[in-house]
Amino acid sequence: METTTRPAAVWPWISTLARLGLAAVWLIAGATKVGDLAESARAVNAYQLMSYDVAKVVGGVQPFLEIALGLLLLIGLSTRLTAAISAVLLVIFIAGIISAWSRGLRIDCGCFSSGGELGAGRNTEYGLDILRDLGFLVLSGILLWRPRSRFSIDGALMGESS
Repeated sequence: METTTRPAAVWPWISTLARLGLAAVWLIAGATKVGDLAESARAVNAYQLMSYDVAKVVGGVQPFLEIALGLLLLIGLSTRLTAAISAVLLVIFIAGIISAWSRGLRIDCGCFSSGGELGAGRNTEYGLDILRDLGFLVLSGILLWRPRSRFSIDGALMGESS
């Protein structure tokens, strides 16, 4: 009879929560942008890190990438790879926010909105945006470390029971 220690038995559930939480983040972020790709491009361009033509491409691709990551995490397919891509994107997003903050730009990060320059009377929330993204990065880290989770295609393909 195989015995499982309590911590080992809990990790698949923790990873499941991390996977589903990160899936929700990517699905919501992508869904808020996919309806207006021109606005998404303007949000990327507001960071002033690339030419407008490159920002248009990035802004057009980003919502679909976010939705794809969300769907892969939701079904639990290629979890570790998807978590690694998520971690890279989150580090890029954090670096972009830090860059905008350090250069004195007054923009909405565009993570869960159309983004772009802030209107009069609105304050930046860079610190909160960075903390939020660091939290999402922790979820990615959990999945990089412990990708096995419940109710996943990865688990079904490996013959693990849910």
